[in-house]
Amino acid sequence: DFFSKSDPFLEIFRMNDDATQQLVHRTEVVMNNLNPAWKTFKVSVNSLCSGDQDRRLKCIVWDWDSNGKHDFIGEFSSTFKEMRGAMEGRQVQWECINPKYKAKKKNYKNSGIVILNQCKIHKMHSFLDYIMGGCQIQFTVAIDFTASNGDPRNSCSLHYIHPYQPNEYLKALVAVGEICQDYDSDKMFPAFGFGARIPPEYKVSHDFAINFNEDNPECAGIQGVVEAYQSCLPKLQLYGPTNIAPIIQKVAKSASEETNTKEASQYFILLILTDGVITDMADTREAIVHASHLPMSVIIVGVGNADFSDMQMLDGDDGILRSPKGEPVLRDIVQFVPFRNFKHASPAALAKSVLAEVPNQVVDYYNGKGIKPKCMSEYESSRTLAP
Repeated sequence: DFFSKSDPFLEIFRMNDDATQQLVHRTEVVMNNLNPAWKTFKVSVNSLCSGDQDRRLKCIVWDWDSNGKHDFIGEFSSTFKEMRGAMEGRQVQWECINPKYKAKKKNYKNSGIVILNQCKIHKMHSFLDYIMGGCQIQFTVAIDFTASNGDPRNSCSLHYIHPYQPNEYLKALVAVGEICQDYDSDKMFPAFGFGARIPPEYKVSHDFAINFNEDNPECAGIQGVVEAYQSCLPKLQLYGPTNIAPIIQKVAKSASEETNTKEASQYFILLILTDGVITDMADTREAIVHASHLPMSVIIVGVGNADFSDMQMLDGDDGILRSPKGEPVLRDIVQFVPFRNFKHASPAALAKSVLAEVPNQVVDYYNGKGIKPKCMSEYESSRTLAP
């Protein structure tokens, strides 16, 4: 630069098999400095070199300009294998070369030296590692039986039992449940209802077993849940309000007991099917913040055409969800999906949306606790031998 020193930043590109190059990382700009020290950064081995330690990496140093026309300082190439040399206190360095200067200037050596001070490799276990290591995904289903769904005898009701075709709840339950059951090894699903008056005393309950067996609320497969739903519906009085905190707390209790094992044994997923506005929002936020510390996720499927703006808030994608006391969630564990958006879409599109965040949520929980997959040795040895 004419009136100051250069403002360098570094870009690392992965060289692909088809000769294209993919930007893997761009450092921050260090202003007005001929001897910059860029901050430590993390990058996955997969994005850096697709797991191939000998894959070429192209590194370019630029001098930043505010108009976006950055000046080329120099470049060098390396491999991840070479970078690994900067472990255990050693450094690796490369001459940064500007080919134009090298061709023109006789005494040209380089345009600077780039030094890698330290390289560390952290093993991050994947969702598959935990599943192959024996982690069981436990799915619990909760169905909204509040009066806002409409009288089941009325064809306009979301709970209408049609002799020939499934109602909105059954469509959502089967579509989502059949995706979820592939992750659940024993295919036994505890299934609960909320917001109804239940026999024999017809008191309002927000966490009753839909098979009316409180000691064993499990149903065999999604078909078992469908049958229990169809059987219990005529016996209920749809009521209210729409309180979902009790069912979140019920599953959280099981998840809390699981934390005592200090192993990746069981991860709980609560699937809530509801037609709309939650009435116990403060308690629900409190329950979700508590559950975010446990091996647990919540998937809420919105049935019907109600205003689901409250649900979007619980999802936490637009900002950090907090309890009424201001405590933030430890991790984002809620995924909200409006079923109406997928009525005419493929099951694959619904599956992708419903389960999009679950693998990362499982990995985040166990990695955050420093819990490794069980039985890794057998799985890893078989994976290493795979072609």
